[in-house]
Amino acid sequence: MLELIRAGGWLMWPILLCSVISLAIIAERFWSLQKKRIIPKNLVAQVWQWQKVGHLNAKRVHDLRQGSPLGRVLAAGLVNRQYEREVMKESIEEVGRHVAHELERFLNTLGTIASITPLLGLLGTVIGMIKVFAVITSHGVGDPSILAEGISEALVTTAAGLSVAIPSLMFYRYFRGRVNEYVVNMEQEALKLVEVMCGMRAREGQEPESARAAEHHYVTERE
Repeated sequence: MLELIRAGGWLMWPILLCSVISLAIIAERFWSLQKKRIIPKNLVAQVWQWQKVGHLNAKRVHDLRQGSPLGRVLAAGLVNRQYEREVMKESIEEVGRHVAHELERFLNTLGTIASITPLLGLLGTVIGMIKVFAVITSHGVGDPSILAEGISEALVTTAAGLSVAIPSLMFYRYFRGRVNEYVVNMEQEALKLVEVMCGMRAREGQEPESARAAEHHYVTERE
């Protein structure tokens, strides 16, 4: 490894630094973007049961907010559950934008690394070729060993830059797709909560048909 760094010249150091940062981001995102951490299973059903038996208090809402990103979104709606459907949805959408932004943390950095490392490799290639032509101008092409340094720098930096950029771009696309999937799932779960809460409030307000329809729809989906 040290020989490759020497052969590639000083530009190998920023490429190596980019590779370390990229690996750290990929490992952190794999840990943070686990589905069980983002969208706990049956969380909406649990909230519905709390509300149904009258155990949905401020402490449970606080614990829900601290538990997961989906919990934060649901808690935003529960805080405003005494208001109309539109108010609940607006508060959920506002918090949802913040949650989606947090889920994309470090992904811009990963995308930047995927973009700049090939350019660093290309810069190394250009510098290496400049050295090659400078040596040819000074000494001619009679001794190939004299040209080895410039040729090595031209080839090694390009290979190193591409070796970092290709996996970085692959994981950047993968994590972006995963985040988008989570955002859609959280939106669906939040809408279920809004429908159930509004249905229960409607039942308490003597609108049995709509309430019964909302509850039946939710129970059917749970099954």
